[in-house]
Parts: sequence; structure tokens; C-alpha cells
Amino acid sequence: MPADMVPFRPGLENVEAAKSAVSEIDGKRAVLEYRGIAVETLAKESGYEETAWLLMKGDLPTQRQLAEFDLELRSKRAVHFKLKDLLKCLPASAHPMDALQSATAALGAFYPCRTVSDPAKNWDAAVRLTAALPTLVAAFARVRRGEEVLDPRSDLDHAANFYYMLFGKEPTPAARKVLDACLILHAEHNMNASTFTARVVGSSLANPYAVISAAVGSLAGPLHGGANEECLNQLEQIGSPAGVQGWLDAKVAKDPKFKVMGLGHRVYKVKDPRATVLQEFAEQMFAETSRPKNYETALELERVCAGVYGAKGVYPNVDFYSGVVYQALGIPTDVFTPIFAIGRVAGWLAHWLEQLQGNRIFRPEQEYTGKANVAYVPLEKRP
Repeated sequence: MPADMVPFRPGLENVEAAKSAVSEIDGKRAVLEYRGIAVETLAKESGYEETAWLLMKGDLPTQRQLAEFDLELRSKRAVHFKLKDLLKCLPASAHPMDALQSATAALGAFYPCRTVSDPAKNWDAAVRLTAALPTLVAAFARVRRGEEVLDPRSDLDHAANFYYMLFGKEPTPAARKVLDACLILHAEHNMNASTFTARVVGSSLANPYAVISAAVGSLAGPLHGGANEECLNQLEQIGSPAGVQGWLDAKVAKDPKFKVMGLGHRVYKVKDPRATVLQEFAEQMFAETSRPKNYETALELERVCAGVYGAKGVYPNVDFYSGVVYQALGIPTDVFTPIFAIGRVAGWLAHWLEQLQGNRIFRPEQEYTGKANVAYVPLEKRP
């Protein structure tokens, strides 16, 4: 179809920008599959390391492949000491996503992969990025509190090691499992804004560190990864389950189009399958302690909103409960989105590696709406 006959679609809605075998979504049936495997199955039966391999390589690993990949990840967790110094130079008030984006780009200066024509070097960079992002997030989280940066531990798996680097102690089995599940649930989600960003930057044959740094920047926005912070702030504002109905009535009365954070999704017209799985793991973790007030508030908010928005196909997405889970783990609110990035890096890298196969640089058209044939007026004659 000629370019002038293609209808303009804001946000490229329903426009196919790439062919991909990484993941599939059926928003009407609450289906999300990574390489053909249901995300619920991976969250319950797999681990993040295996899921990352699946996404980047295309198939589940053999026992030997998984063991070697796990060992390689553990060996690349540590980062150059000057990267830690870089994080120390940032203001303590900086958002952790800004710190992560800067440090991810700088990672490429210390472990360069300037050309993407060598598959072995590309894989080495992909493993390093997957391994090092948790280190960078945990390092800045501690630096800004005036605490010593902890070295990664090679005797802990991906999720447990991140928890240790953040808090200086090992997680309970339930806490480790829910964090591991969160990383899996966030690992990939089709052609979302940050994944599209990764593919666009990757299409220019930029180095993988620039690709992931750009994706981190895209994820940081409140309409994307930053939504989990907004959702938790919303629950704090409501205060308790008893305050839900009054809060919602007041918001809707003021603005009939009011949007409840954590509800609705561009793709899903039913409850996000990731939210359902995350709830199950949250219940298991809360059984060790007790249900947090914000979780009880979220449950009541979901119940009330089902009667208001359910007919419109607006249900909880993964952000609705992830913030509550992270808060229960003791994680600061502004570190929620960096954890999203720690999980999603596997999906970004899978799409980047796929983009390099038969690559063509992205160069879409635009619909010009500006002036035409404007005469140049010399400076001295302008009013």
C-alpha cells in the first residue's frame, strides 16, 4: 500500500512493526506465552535463569546448558570499581532509573562491544547485561543511603543474590520465590514501548549497552514501568479497605474519565495473567507474616472497580499488585521500576538478538502538519 494511503495511527496502535517469535499475547483469553510456554507455568515451575535462556536462545536449556549459563551469569555479576564510583558521584536524590540508565550506558565503556557482527561477543554482552543490572541497582540503592556497596555472592541464585546485595541478608525461601517469580513475570511482554525502543536502537547497529540503556529510559515513564510506583502511591492515598468506595466515588464525581492506576491494559481485556500469578505468590509469602494493609486495600479496590469498569474490559494489570509485593519485601518505592528492568532485560535482549537477524533500520514515515512555502524575512525587517 502506498505511504499516502496508510491511515495515521497515533502510538502505532495495531500497526505491526516486526515479526517475532519471542512471545505471544491473547488479550481476550488472558494468555501470555514465552516461546510458546505459558508464563504461569514458567513462574511456578522454572527459574529466572532458565527463563532468560529460553527467551534469548529460543528453547529450554539442557541441564548442562543451564548449569553453564548459570555459572557464566554468576561470573559476570561484579562490575568495575569505577562504575561504583560513578554511582557515588550521582546525587542521592536521583531516581534509581536515571542512575541505572547512566550506569548501563557506562557499562559499555568498561566492557565494550562496539560491533554487533560477532555472535560470540553479542552473547557475552547479553550475559553481562543480565548479570550486572541487579548489581547496579543494588549498588545505587545502598550508596544513596550511605551504606557500603556489597559484592555479589556466587553461591546464591539470581533473585537471592539481588536481595542480598540490596539488604545484606539472605531472603526467606518464600521471599526468594516471589522475587524470582516477579522477574519471570516481567521478563517479556511482546512489542511494548521499551521493547520497541530496544529494537529501534538496535536496528541502527548500536552496541547492546546503548540498546538496553535506551530501553531503560523508555521503561522509566509513568505510562510504562513507572506505573507500579503510582499504583502504590494510590493505595497509600486511599488508606484502608474501608476508604475505597468513598475515594473512588469522589474521583469519578470530579472526573467521569478518571483512571485508576493499575487497572486496564492496551492489550488485555480481562485480568492480566501476570497479576493472577503474582497474587498467588503474594498469598504464599503473606502466609509467613500477615496480609499488609495495602494488599487488603488492593483487594477491595479490585472488587469495587469490577462493578464499575469490568463491563468495559478494564481489569488489574501486573502493576496493580507488584508494588504491594515489593513493599512487603522492604524494597523502596522508587526501586520498583528498576526491578522491572532487571527482569525485562532478558526480553529486550531476546528482541535485540532477533532484530539483528535480517536487520533493517527503522525509518517510518510521518504526516506533516506544518507550514509550507514560507518566505524568509531578513532579521532587520522582522517586527
